[in-house]
Amino acid sequence: MEELVVLVDENDKQLGLMPKMEAHEKAVLHRAFSVFIFNDKGELMLQQRAAHKYHSPLLWTNTCCSHQRDGESNVEAGRRRLQEEMGFTADLKEIFSFVYKAPFDNGLTEHELDHVMIGSFNDMPNINKEEVADYKWMQLEDVQTDIDNNPAIYTEWFKIIFKESYQKLTNA
Repeated sequence: MEELVVLVDENDKQLGLMPKMEAHEKAVLHRAFSVFIFNDKGELMLQQRAAHKYHSPLLWTNTCCSHQRDGESNVEAGRRRLQEEMGFTADLKEIFSFVYKAPFDNGLTEHELDHVMIGSFNDMPNINKEEVADYKWMQLEDVQTDIDNNPAIYTEWFKIIFKESYQKLTNA
């Protein structure tokens, strides 16, 4: 069964549901979330997307991101997906949300009202190889430098979200 995304307006008011692929084909605004996990050294856990992903395979991105299910809170969705992709859970705190639009070469478009959440974790993840190829920890300044020097190795949405989030993440 294809996953449904929650369609929303710019104020995050739910408008309905739509199959995920259809929403990305039609560039319809829908609810999403992005999780940023930090360790006690202030390093951000990045994940490298699995090689078989239908878009952005093997690119680096934030710890995890996905879409809320109908009736699921942002934090519940973030914890669920963190467990599914990275093999652990953490207490999450939403720090802000914003709308972005990112078209891809394959004709799909991410048009999302993204809820950005942070959490803490200091152990090794148990990554799901169906979702994630690898992970690494990096200081925020090093992530920024690497995005500037090697933009092609990062997902489009991560570059947008990181730019939007940088000050908020350093102050969180």
